[in-house]
Amino acid sequence: MNPAQIPQQAAQWFLLDVPGSPQARQQAHLLDGHWHALFEATDLRALAQQGPVLIDLERHPALAVLCRSQPLAWPGLFLGSNASLPTLLGHLRRMLTVTIGLHFKGLLSYYNPQTASYFFDACDATELSRWLGPVELLFWHGGTWADKAVGSLGWQQLTNPALPGHRLRIEQSLNSRQQGKLQECLLERHAYQWSLDTELEYEVIWGHLQEGLRHGFCEHGLLDDWLRLRLRYPYASVPEGPAGSASERLARLRQVWEGRSG
Repeated sequence: MNPAQIPQQAAQWFLLDVPGSPQARQQAHLLDGHWHALFEATDLRALAQQGPVLIDLERHPALAVLCRSQPLAWPGLFLGSNASLPTLLGHLRRMLTVTIGLHFKGLLSYYNPQTASYFFDACDATELSRWLGPVELLFWHGGTWADKAVGSLGWQQLTNPALPGHRLRIEQSLNSRQQGKLQECLLERHAYQWSLDTELEYEVIWGHLQEGLRHGFCEHGLLDDWLRLRLRYPYASVPEGPAGSASERLARLRQVWEGRSG
C-alpha cells in the first residue's frame, strides 16, 4: 500500500482484531496495561483472551505507525474519539451483541476489517450516526472477500454524520439491508476459502456457489456437497427433474452426472 493512501487523520485508539492476528495479541500484552479486552464485562468475558483489544495509541505512537504501515499484520479499526474511556468502551461493547428478527441473537464482529467493509456499507447516515455513537472517525485497511481474492484491499474511512437520533440499543436489531450484507460477507468468505483450498480462481468458485444457491442448495452442508460435485463436472448441464427436497434433488443430480460419466 502506498503510504500516500494511508489516512493522515489522528486516531487515539486502535481496535485490534485479535482472532485475525494472534501474534499481534502477544505483542499487545507488552503495552504496559494500556489496552482493554473488549469482551470483558460482557457475556463474552470467558473469551476475553481470544477477543479484540482496544489499544491507546496516544501512549504508544510507535505502535500507531506500525499498525498503519503493516495493516495485514495488525488487522483492526482505527478510532478517533474524544469520549472518555468508559463511554467509548461501553459503546463498543454494546455494538457486539445484535438481534436478527425476533428469536436470534449473535455476535457482530465489526472489529474485523472484512466484516466492517460489509456492515458499515449497509448503514445510511442515520444508522451510521447510531452505530458510531461517540466515535467521530473510523478507518481501516480492508475490503470485501472478493477484493481480498484479487489483491485489491485498501484503506476505508468513515466520518460520523452525528445526526440526532436514538442511541444504540442493547442487543440492537439489524435491519434487512444489514442482514443482507452480512449474509453476503459469509457467502463470499466461504467462496474465498474454497478458492484457497482448491487453488481455483475466486470468480470460478463464486459462480458455482451462486448456481448452487439458485438451485436451492442453501444449507451449509448441501452447498459444500454441491460445490464438490460441480467441480467434478464443471460443464455438465443441470437437467429438470421431479420436485423434492434439496438433498433429494442433489442426490438425483449426482446419480445423473455419475451415470453419464460411467
